[in-house]
Parts: sequence; structure tokens; C-alpha cells
Amino acid sequence: MSTTCCVVGGGPAGLMAAVLLARQGVDVVVLEKHADFLRDFRGDTIHPSTTELMAELGWLEDFLALPHTRVERATVGLGEETVVVGRFDRLPVRCRFIAFMPQWDFLDFLAARGAELPSFHLLRSTAATGVLVEDGRCVGVTAHDDDGTPVHVRAELVLAADGRDSVLREAAGLEPVAHRSRMDVLWFRVPRVPGQESPLFNAGDGAVVALNRGEYWQAALIIPAGGHDALRDQGVGALRERVRRLAPALAEGVESLGSWDQVRLLRVRVDRLRRWWRPGLLFIGDAAHAMSPAGGVGINLAIQDAVAAANILGPRLLGDGVRERDLARVQRRRSWPARVTQLFQLVLARRLVPARPGRTAKPPLPVAVVRALPFLPHLTGRFIGLGLRPEHVRS
Repeated sequence: MSTTCCVVGGGPAGLMAAVLLARQGVDVVVLEKHADFLRDFRGDTIHPSTTELMAELGWLEDFLALPHTRVERATVGLGEETVVVGRFDRLPVRCRFIAFMPQWDFLDFLAARGAELPSFHLLRSTAATGVLVEDGRCVGVTAHDDDGTPVHVRAELVLAADGRDSVLREAAGLEPVAHRSRMDVLWFRVPRVPGQESPLFNAGDGAVVALNRGEYWQAALIIPAGGHDALRDQGVGALRERVRRLAPALAEGVESLGSWDQVRLLRVRVDRLRRWWRPGLLFIGDAAHAMSPAGGVGINLAIQDAVAAANILGPRLLGDGVRERDLARVQRRRSWPARVTQLFQLVLARRLVPARPGRTAKPPLPVAVVRALPFLPHLTGRFIGLGLRPEHVRS
């Protein structure tokens, strides 16, 4: 088949870019390798920068009708003390909170909005396998469906939004620059009693993140990179004890963890491409810059990439065609926010994971500094909530 733009990957970046391009009248085909979006333990944080985009698109009321919980302040638990390190109440947006929403609901919402547009086409169960190249230019992608039937999609532009394990990145011969990560993350669910509260971050010898999902906590234990096997050898009881020590509010619920089958390991990677593009091909989101889960900003940074790409490239796709300098322009606009955010994440990881086992980690922000500078939580709230360069939808 042929289209104007082929988007590979039906995640937040891919679907957002596809919907925004289709709204401009660009014919778009999205390739999503799965039959649905139901995968657990994915990034579920919707930051104020993203809800503001929903408002700009006229979708905010319907979007907020989806099941979600709201956090107006980022807090860190330090033993008996809870410290506010980020506040969102002064942000110049309509929704001054982080919404925790299952990612599959968010993706279903975007896919439904796209389906209302005649130039939007979503092909599920279609996995990209490589790129079509003619005279040194990418002119489409190769793929196959669940039955193994080959699919070739020719396109003027390919947007690669296929995540940190990007197939197209390897096919295009692009090698990311990797940073050494100090931490890995163990995700699991813990039952929640109605009305039960917990700080977002619980720091000490490592850290526990507790995301309120209503009936349960989606919890993450931050451990030293490569420390999973040693902890697993100690048994699931050692995991429960570490969680109880760091997050007392989860002490009773964590007893529900009966085996390691209930725990998902995320090996944290932080990397970036030196160049995000080849002629006819552009990488965005985690395919261009894999983010750490620290701060929960990865999804929203990827969505900002998508908005910038649609704003810059949409008119070109409807006009004389995309030039190499247009692709470079997207990278120039979005690469420095990604690099600075990655630096922030690496520094945060060094504070959350002690250099030596048994040594108490430092809190994300020194408590004394937060107390001495009352405006600091508002600055960190702006950094977390909006990012360094928030993008806006062009009419």
C-alpha cells in the first residue's frame, strides 16, 4: 500500500503524531504490532503539558471522563517526614495536576479520535521489520501481520516511534549513545485500602514509588542496576521486607506478594541518537532518546516530540514535500530538552541508589534547601509538569 506518512509504533508518540497529521489532512498509516494496547506496567503518567494539549484539541472534557487519579504535589517520604518537592498549583495551564491513567485507556482514546478522521488508518497486529530504501532515501517500511503475510507500505515519510528497542533504528544503521544507568526497577501491585495515602516517593536505602490506582497501588522498588538476581535469590520475603522498611503505608498490602511471578523487572536504559533522521525517516520518542522512569516524564517528552514533528512536517507533507533540513529542524527543537532531562534523570538516579549496599541514599532534593527556598517546589513542579520546551498544537 501507499500513503503519505507511515508511523511505526502505536504508542503515545506514534498515535499522537498520526492523529495530529491526519487532522491536517495528511494521509497516515499507523503500524502497531499488537492486536490491542493492553500491556501492564507501562508509563501511565499524564502530565499537565499533555492535558493542556487535550484542551487545545477540544478533547479535555471527554479525556478527563476516563478513569484516573490526580496528584497535585510531588512528595517524598523520609521516614516519619513527608516533604513536598514539586507543586503544580501555579502552572499556567487548565489542569494543575498529574493524572495517573492506564496507558491502554489513553491509547484507546487517541485511536478513537483518529478513527473519526478519513485520512487516519491504524493497522493492528502488523509488525515492522525493516525499511525500504531507494537511491539512499527511505521510501517505506516492510512488515508482516500475525499470519506472517508480508506487508509493504510505501510512504513519503516514515515516522519511527517504535520505542527503546526500535527495529527501524537497527535497520537504518543508527547506533545510540548509551549512558550508564545506576538503577533498575521492580514493578508490582499492592492492594490499597480506600482512603489510604502514601508519598509518591519513599526514600531511604533505595526508594519505593507508590502510584494510586484506586483499588491498588502500582508500586516500583528502585534497586541497583544488575541487583535483581541477588535479591531474587534471597526470596520474595526479602522484597517484601525492603518495601515495608521504605514505604510503611504499603506494609500490610505487600504481604499479598507471594511469588516473583507477580513482579516485573524493568532494566533501565538511558540513551540517545546522535542523529534522529535519515532522508525520508525520522525517529521520535524513546526510539530517539530512551528515558529512565525517574520523574515519570518519558511519555510526555515523547508526546512533545510528536507535536513538534506534526507542526513542522505536516505543512511540508501537504506542500512540496519533506526536506532533510525539515527533519533536522525537528531534532534541533527537541534534542536539547531530551538531553537535559536525561541528565536530570541520571543525577536523580545517583541520589536514589546508594553507591555502596547498605548505605542510605540521599533524598531527590535536600530537605534543608527545599525549606530554605519556598519557591523551589514550584520550579521543580514546572520542570516535571511542563518540561523545558512545551509544545502546542497549531490550528
